[in-house]
Amino acid sequence: MTESQSAMTMTNLKTSATLTLGAALMALPGAAYAQDETVQPGRPSEGAIGMQPASTPLADEVHQFHNVVLLPVISVICLFVLGLLIWVILRYNKRANPVPKKFSHNTLVEVLWTAIPIMILLYIALFSFDLLYKEDVIPDGIKTTYVSDGTQTDYLFENDFQPSRMVTRDNHLEVYIRQDGELLELAGGDYELDGLGEPQIQVSLNNPAPAGTEIQIVGGRSRTGVEPFLGLFGEDTARIATRPSVTIKATGYQWGWNYSYPDYGDFELDALNAPRESLDDPSLYRLAATNNVVVPEGETIRIITTARDVIHSWAMPAFALKIDAVPGRHNETWFRAPEAGMYYGQCSEICGKDHAFMPIALEVLPRDDYEAWIDEQRALAGMEPMFENETRLADAASSETDAPAAE
Repeated sequence: MTESQSAMTMTNLKTSATLTLGAALMALPGAAYAQDETVQPGRPSEGAIGMQPASTPLADEVHQFHNVVLLPVISVICLFVLGLLIWVILRYNKRANPVPKKFSHNTLVEVLWTAIPIMILLYIALFSFDLLYKEDVIPDGIKTTYVSDGTQTDYLFENDFQPSRMVTRDNHLEVYIRQDGELLELAGGDYELDGLGEPQIQVSLNNPAPAGTEIQIVGGRSRTGVEPFLGLFGEDTARIATRPSVTIKATGYQWGWNYSYPDYGDFELDALNAPRESLDDPSLYRLAATNNVVVPEGETIRIITTARDVIHSWAMPAFALKIDAVPGRHNETWFRAPEAGMYYGQCSEICGKDHAFMPIALEVLPRDDYEAWIDEQRALAGMEPMFENETRLADAASSETDAPAAE
C-alpha cells in the first residue's frame, strides 16, 4: 500500500459505540476503541477499525443508525445465507441426493424472497429518511438570551416560525442557564410554558435566577442527536439545533481548497497540503493544511460547496459529513461545531493524480478567539476589524462605570 493510500484509508478508520441501548452496543465492532485513552478525537488512529468517534449530535445519529439498525440486519442476513448454503451443500449434494428433482418453481419461495427484502428495506427506510432529512435541511431553531435581574421569573420567546414549524410541544423548547461559565439545561419541572403554538410563548421559572445569570431559551423543531430507539430504549440526548451563525463557502480545485467567509466581508484563504517538514507531528502529513477552516465553538455552521474544475468532495469523518463539490452547482450541509480542538478530513472524490493531497483541517475556537481570528483575517485582506472596536468600547465603558467619582 502506498503512503497516499495509507493516509486515505486511515481517514475512514475508527469507531465509537456511543449510542443507545447502553452496554449492548459495547459488543459491536469497534466499540473497544471508544474506551481507548490514546485515541484522539477528530483524526484517524493507526490500527483502529470502523468509524471515527462521533464529535457532533448528527454524527451520533449516523452511528446509531449504523450500529442499531444496519448491523443487526446485516448480521441476520449473513447468518441466514450462510446457514442456507450449508444446508444446501449437505442436503443436495450428489451423494445425499443422487436423483435431483425436476421442478423449477415454488410459488411460496418466490413470494417470500420478494416480500421479505421489501419489508427489510421499509424497516431501514423508516430510520434513514429521517436522518437524510436532518442532514439535508438546514436547522431553523431560534435562541433568545436574557440576563436575570435577580427577581424576574417570566421571559418571552418569539415563536417566529412559519405555521408548520411553530413551537407547539414541550420538547420544542429548551431552557438553559449559565452558571460559573457552564451552560446547564433546566429540567421540565423547573419552569412552566404558556402559549405553545401562539406567536409568543411565556416561560415562567419556578425560582428567579441569581442576578447577572445568563438565561437562554432555545425553540424549534430541528432536534438532532440520539433519541430512544423506537421510543423505548436508551437515553434521549437530542437537542434543538439553532439557525447557522456562520456560513463558509468551500471551493475545491486541483488540488486544494479555497474558503471564503461571506458573513465577514467575504475574505478568502487557500488550504493546500502542508509540507511534511513544517509539521511537529509527522502523522498529520496529508491531513494538516496550510490554512485551517476556523469556526466558533458550539454554534451551527453552514458549509456551501462548489468546484472550479472537476468534482471534489468535502468530508469530515468525525462529523459524519461528506458532500460533493460540483462545478457550476452549490451544495450545502451543516454541523454543530463541537468542543474546541482540531478535526481532520480529506477530499473523498477521486479527482486526479494529487487527490490524496487535498486535506481538510478544521479548527474550533471559543467565540472570543474566533472573533480575534476574524479581525486578523480581515486585516490581512485590507478591511477594518469587526469585533476589536466593539470590544474596546465595551471595556472603556466598563472602566468609566467602575472608576471612582472625582471629589
